[in-house]
Amino acid sequence: MTSRLRAALAIRALRLRASAAAIGSRFRPSVRCAVAVASRFRSDVACPEAATWRFRPCLPFALVILLVRIGAVAATAQELPRADPVAAGFIPERLDRIGAFLDDYTSNGSLPGAVVTILRDGAVVYEKAAGHRDMESGDGMRTNAIFRIASQTKAVVSVAVMILQEDGALLISDPVARYLPAFARTTVAVPRTDTAGYDVVGANRRITIRHLLTHTAGVAYGGGPGGDQWQEADITGWYFAHRDEPVRATVDRMAELPFQAQPGSRFVYGYSTDILGALVEEVSGMNLDEFLYRRIFEPLGMEDTFFYLPPDRTRRLATVYGHDGEGNLVRSPDGPGMNTQGQYTSGPRISFSGGAGLLSTARDYARFLQMMLNGGSLGDARILSPATVALMTSNHVGDKMGNGVGFGLGFQVRLDLGAAGAPGSIGDFGWGGAYHTTFWVDPAERLVVVYFTQLRSFRPVDDHGKLRALVYGALAGQ
Repeated sequence: MTSRLRAALAIRALRLRASAAAIGSRFRPSVRCAVAVASRFRSDVACPEAATWRFRPCLPFALVILLVRIGAVAATAQELPRADPVAAGFIPERLDRIGAFLDDYTSNGSLPGAVVTILRDGAVVYEKAAGHRDMESGDGMRTNAIFRIASQTKAVVSVAVMILQEDGALLISDPVARYLPAFARTTVAVPRTDTAGYDVVGANRRITIRHLLTHTAGVAYGGGPGGDQWQEADITGWYFAHRDEPVRATVDRMAELPFQAQPGSRFVYGYSTDILGALVEEVSGMNLDEFLYRRIFEPLGMEDTFFYLPPDRTRRLATVYGHDGEGNLVRSPDGPGMNTQGQYTSGPRISFSGGAGLLSTARDYARFLQMMLNGGSLGDARILSPATVALMTSNHVGDKMGNGVGFGLGFQVRLDLGAAGAPGSIGDFGWGGAYHTTFWVDPAERLVVVYFTQLRSFRPVDDHGKLRALVYGALAGQ
């Protein structure tokens, strides 16, 4: 099926959704299903047998399905090429130290399992799966395992916002309230200096989209002064998969609660990118899942990246583990919550968290990062312009973060090698996720590194630092 035909069917599905609005808010999943069938590898994203979709069939939807099935099956994404490590500038025996390190950490109880993928000049030079996908069943880790990537979702949604700027649909200097009116008058909780408690004052300026992209809007994850109001509103922590309300509804409720700092005054990590996700929905007229699929995942060939897994992908989902009081790995419980397996294969499936909701594979995420390293393109797909990528990966927050790093539009950026205190290059950018995942892109070395595991533990594990040291230690130099 051609891209033009898929686009035409997507437009038809959107028009049908609009005409059938009376069916109710659960109509979105059925439209998502119609669009998804247009691609072989997304065919069951919202299929009827997933009862949690609360699928509601309708005649127009059936007609769309018929039209889609007439078309040819979409071609799978072209695999990333492989490169000889020596030709790519690596010392093979030093690369092998990465595998030995992962084998050691997954056998000594530090990690349940992990996958690392390293690209140089757009080609895979090293890939390793170690340990177990699921320890109880004995199923070994594989490079195509699917991981909850939590805050690594933020980089993807930040790209979505910049796509809309390039479309002419918004400017990042715009006030958020232009698109989300609930943010017209926000407040800030100010701790009292003489007594316990806090006072709520009005924000001294409007929050802009750029504030959200740089985490300088003042919105945290529901703690600190004013945290009692966030608790009462049941908006704390980054986990949204259990929510039976669209993110837009949650975000509108956030706007009524006091934030932690005045807009632009300091770096405050929290719900900023969830708010951006709601903004993308408002501006694009699609839910966030649809927009990311059409404008990022499908063009880049990211076949295994979802907010909620379809049935045929669930067996590849890595299990989450933590450490008990004696340092032993223990399986996290089932159910909703930040320290559980989460409801990524079940549940309402309507809360698309722009801040922490995605699941992906190391290979898929490497494709996304290679697009960024290439200046916004991968293969024939142009996602962003080089100028926009340069803007996103420049420091926008001055010295608010310290430790030799700054923050761009969705990415941390290295500013000072000595102050950062770890191998790398000035200008490398990256971030990580709450399940102990991490990534970075080094334009100077033409490197992409993705490291995925599934660990929610209060025990410190030094694997991220060791991986970085081993990767740079394996480079042969120019």
